[in-house]
Amino acid sequence: PDAPPPSSAARAVVTHWQALPEPDLGQPHFDTRYVVVNTEASGLDLERDRLLAVGALAIESGVISPQQAWYATLQHAPEAALADLLTFIGNSPVVVFNAPFNRRMLLRAFDETVGFEPDLFWLDLYYLLPALFPERRRDPVRLADWMESFDIETFQRHHGLGDGWAIAQLFLAVQARATGRGAATARGLGDVEHAYREFRRKS
Repeated sequence: PDAPPPSSAARAVVTHWQALPEPDLGQPHFDTRYVVVNTEASGLDLERDRLLAVGALAIESGVISPQQAWYATLQHAPEAALADLLTFIGNSPVVVFNAPFNRRMLLRAFDETVGFEPDLFWLDLYYLLPALFPERRRDPVRLADWMESFDIETFQRHHGLGDGWAIAQLFLAVQARATGRGAATARGLGDVEHAYREFRRKS
């Protein structure tokens, strides 16, 4: 409530973002730019803890693009950091691991800092991985468990970009498996996630 109003620069970024075309969720994975987003927070309590930093990686043409990596802390210039993140994401589908936590942290930070919550298309590997790889894990498990299952390593755990790198590699596996099963688009992945969540809710 005590946050200052967003600057003219932040308002300009939001206005530009709102003018972007809607993402084409029916494009094949190879033609879609995805952005993996991973947060760092002061803890795991959604009510008390705060967003500290964010890392993001782009995946284009089915390839992780190290040249398109973004990371910023929110300590000194949170408004500028979130405006830059919004520009980096553009209208790309957003890939996360554990969407309820990451999405809540991000949207609350956007609301409190920029006065705006972007309406993004979210894909959550927490549900997509067990939906597509039940032979490995039938239930949602920790990121560390999936990294071990796929023999994935990263340069730094519990870091926005470090864990983001691991999530991006897992997403490539999801893309490949999903394409082979007919879910060759972002919308298709969203349908797979929705179906798995409904199955868990009813079981």
